[in-house]
Amino acid sequence: MSSLSSSLPPPTYPPSFREARDLLLALDDRYMAAKTLFAWPRPERFNWALEWFDAELAAGDGVARTALKIIGDKVEVRSFGELARESSRLANGLRTIGARRGDRLLMMLGATPELWVTMLAAMKLGLVLMPAMPQLAPADIADRLERGRAKFLVAHGADAEKFSEVEEKVVRIAVGAAPEGWRPFASLMSPNARFAPDGPTRADDPMLLYFTSGTTARSKLVVHSHASYPIGHLSTMFGLGLKPGDIHLNISSPGWAKHAWSSVFAPWNAGATVVALAKRFEPRMALDALVAHGVTTFCAPPTVWRMLIQEDLRAWKVRLREIMSSGEPLNPEVIEQVRRAWGLTLRDSYGQTETTMLVANSPGEKVIPGSMGRPLPGYRITLLDAEGFESDHGEIALPLRPRPAGLMLGYADDTGGPAPVGGAFYRTGDVASRDAEGFITYVGRADDVFKSSDYRLSPFELESALIEHDAVAEAAVVPAPDPVRYTTPKAYIVLAAGFAPDAETAASIFAHVRERLSPYKRVRRIEFAELPKTASGKIRRVDLRGRETALADKGERAAAEFRIEDFPEG
Repeated sequence: MSSLSSSLPPPTYPPSFREARDLLLALDDRYMAAKTLFAWPRPERFNWALEWFDAELAAGDGVARTALKIIGDKVEVRSFGELARESSRLANGLRTIGARRGDRLLMMLGATPELWVTMLAAMKLGLVLMPAMPQLAPADIADRLERGRAKFLVAHGADAEKFSEVEEKVVRIAVGAAPEGWRPFASLMSPNARFAPDGPTRADDPMLLYFTSGTTARSKLVVHSHASYPIGHLSTMFGLGLKPGDIHLNISSPGWAKHAWSSVFAPWNAGATVVALAKRFEPRMALDALVAHGVTTFCAPPTVWRMLIQEDLRAWKVRLREIMSSGEPLNPEVIEQVRRAWGLTLRDSYGQTETTMLVANSPGEKVIPGSMGRPLPGYRITLLDAEGFESDHGEIALPLRPRPAGLMLGYADDTGGPAPVGGAFYRTGDVASRDAEGFITYVGRADDVFKSSDYRLSPFELESALIEHDAVAEAAVVPAPDPVRYTTPKAYIVLAAGFAPDAETAASIFAHVRERLSPYKRVRRIEFAELPKTASGKIRRVDLRGRETALADKGERAAAEFRIEDFPEG
């Protein structure tokens, strides 16, 4: 490490944003060195859009470099310089209609240049941005506007009908054709491309308000600051393995936190090009885009990877260097199929809307199939058992002394402001185990793990075994009430192409789990069905658990259900 340390300028403590970022880039794939040497920047004042994007990325030689490429019916390209100027023009225009620091703006846009322009403009002005996905129903939109206390709204004019019940006091801005009562987005693009802030931005000022995906309950409002996402996503940059000049494609819907992770902050922290798909996701189209646009780094959720491996990946000659998965645990069988096709290691990672990337299989490190990896630079991870003591198996928690920069300010309370995260730990609600080398393996949500015959079972472990079967494209395991075992594992299965939802397929899957799982872990019931999911693509196991409870209460068996006892061994 002495030669490396001597090649770097001596950092200040705490380091500046650039010093911390450059250190991680210099350490590249040296995980232990990064864990040892990295420290979070702790500025009192910080505005990423002005001090990093405009002043660094869009300055000098960077002004003409490609920052954004959107692939739809046509390809739209923006340079760093163009985005800097367009966002300043919009910020000036918003100021003329009364937008002021601390005001809240709901943004409901798809993958269009105006989305990135609006995000940068909001940061420059000091607005609190509330991203939402265009697929939201009117009731969800109304909830976000009301609980988010929005004063401004930016959406596609084509979606105006969804806002028909919106109070008139919300200023409505339309991208595209503007219906009556809406301001055209283009009309707010001031001719002045230079933006002067009304004062400094405090690093702990609210910047983003995200609605969690709500897999088990009503969405919470997560408040992030001008530090927690821009600075916090230095960990995500390192975990993804991003470098200056990379061409990065992320599959994530605008409006969800992962979109900001991998389509805004992490790649632009590195100085990489962001590639976005404007069309509805289709595996072959995405694979074609990887090749046609020379993508070097690629991140997608497990649902997408499970769809991709249904194709012959060898047919696409990709230029990829790093490939990642995030959002839900990644099944080992998926990793192996991608490795056989492309010779690349698909690396898993972990984080939440409330944080940046916390844990990852970092570039250059060994990957243990099934493990999420180890804590990223800047983060310490503690596993807490049921009594709150540190353990090798328990709930993933972040010690708050010192507080990691990438943790949210808190959840919005009844006043609209963030209720600070108190206590000694931030508890994630996710359960994991850790081995002797520090590798962390996801077990499940605290409320997903269940008991069967007094054994604690992890749905993820059983789902990983199921997906190894050729017929299984996706699976979700939940507890079904059982008079003998208390509950018994039941799998809802989405079949791969070419397989029929019949007894023959069920028999083959039961034979498969008999070979791979201990008797107490075996899935004993199967139903072939589509999986209910949140808008961000996470499986709503709470719906499946509720269905099983309802059936048991009525003393009924699902008509399409197969049971292991119907298929004797032999």
